[in-house]
Amino acid sequence: MSSRPPFSLRARLLLWLLVPLGASAAMNIWFAHQEARNTATRVQDRLLLGSARIIAQQIQYEDGVLEVAIPPAALELFQSTDQDRVYYRIASAKGVLLSGYAELPPPPGPLRPEESVHFSTLVRDQAVRVVAYAQPVFAAPDEGPVVIEVAQTFQAHQRLVQQIWATSLRQESWMLALVAILVWLSLRRGLQGIVSLRDKVRDRTPGSLEPLDPGPVPQELHPLVDAINGYIQRLDTQMAMRSRFIANAAHQLRTPFTVLQTQVNFGLRSSRPPEKDEALKAIFQGVRHGTRLVNQLLSLSMAEAGAQHPRPTAPVDLVDLVQRVLEEQAALAQAKDIDLGLDLQTERVELLASSAMLHELVANLVDNALRYTPSKGVVTVSVKRVEGFVILQVEDNGPGIPVKDRSRIFERFCRLHNDDTPGCGLGLSIVQEVVLALGGKIQLSDPAKGTGLVVTLIFPDARSSGS
Repeated sequence: MSSRPPFSLRARLLLWLLVPLGASAAMNIWFAHQEARNTATRVQDRLLLGSARIIAQQIQYEDGVLEVAIPPAALELFQSTDQDRVYYRIASAKGVLLSGYAELPPPPGPLRPEESVHFSTLVRDQAVRVVAYAQPVFAAPDEGPVVIEVAQTFQAHQRLVQQIWATSLRQESWMLALVAILVWLSLRRGLQGIVSLRDKVRDRTPGSLEPLDPGPVPQELHPLVDAINGYIQRLDTQMAMRSRFIANAAHQLRTPFTVLQTQVNFGLRSSRPPEKDEALKAIFQGVRHGTRLVNQLLSLSMAEAGAQHPRPTAPVDLVDLVQRVLEEQAALAQAKDIDLGLDLQTERVELLASSAMLHELVANLVDNALRYTPSKGVVTVSVKRVEGFVILQVEDNGPGIPVKDRSRIFERFCRLHNDDTPGCGLGLSIVQEVVLALGGKIQLSDPAKGTGLVVTLIFPDARSSGS
């Protein structure tokens, strides 16, 4: 039972869209917080400057003395629910304290008349925002400007920052939620084609190999639909080949079993020993033919399975394997009086292959050549290495195969010659499957002289592949 993925495609797309949007929203919130601080600072600075100017309007010069009166309006500007402390300091141009809090530090530098400066400092271990304003005394220009300082702690400032920032945060949150909803609806609408395609695949009847109709799917999914249809077509071809193979195998197996049944019945009914012996010999030949057919079917199945698995990493000596196959086939060659020879141009040739599969390949090639070569004929197997490739050739002087029929001989149960040559038509099919599994190629040609057939197999050299 396969586990479902933790996220759907829609959820993944939404996540990847919301991640950059969330990052952008976070940056906007950070910028909004900075802007809120700047706005609150500007508001506080204006209140401080307004208070300083109100105080400046009350400065008088009488009888050579500077007099300062702090009007209530100058401090009422700061009235709020926050418990802020307000400090002020009025000093002459020479630094003489005229009124206020002596612990409030003077501005960082001299001021020109009607010039103001804002700065932050500490008063009584509390952070304050300060404005310093230079008020000229027109009745006594030689006295220089009077410096008025007004300071306030940051409680109201912080509350204003929180209010402005909270408003921006709510706006960004609502905007992000709205975008997420719109993106989700858009994805649902946009992925409707994929859902429709999924439903079409899911609702197909079992065993249906009809091409998939893409319908209104996005253009980006057309390659996927084409790939699915291509796979369906290949599967249809493969299934048709399987069906024909099973039908042919059943026919090939039914025939010898039918003959065996007839021969057994004949032997049972006969009371004469010579007739029973003849029936037993026929049964033996039928069993041997059936055994060979079953072995060929198993070999073909193994060759097909080998094409789906990685090739072995251990090399096999092709020369040694060919010599063993020729020794095994020597009895058949001797029985038909065929000259079975070996032409070696190298002492050792290695292939990255399964020894069993390679043995089946060589055995079927040699067996096929021996079966179709007439008595007194010649079958020659040659092994050589040419420019990074291994060449295996099996040449005979039998009837040969017409060029127009050479593409058919690799079909299963195909037999071109209408004679009594024993066989089931699977030998060259096995050869083809093994060659494909080993990444090789097959070539069919005529001998240089006379009739016959030359089967050439070309494989990559294991020595070249490993270098």
